[in-house]
Amino acid sequence: MPQLDTSTWFITILSMITTLFILFQIKISMHLFPMSLQQPQQMLIKQKTPWEKKWTKIYSPFLSHQL
Repeated sequence: MPQLDTSTWFITILSMITTLFILFQIKISMHLFPMSLQQPQQMLIKQKTPWEKKWTKIYSPFLSHQL
């Protein structure tokens, strides 16, 4: 029965990890990140919705049948 030769495993795993690290570094470096971490403040204008324009009252059907 032949023996499994594991003498090259260390260099193979080490080179694989190194290659993955370099590839991830290149991939991350291609992204554009903002210079400032603070987001610009925008003026928030509240839009009125149709149901805010008029007052409505909601009646529960269960409340109308009480004695």
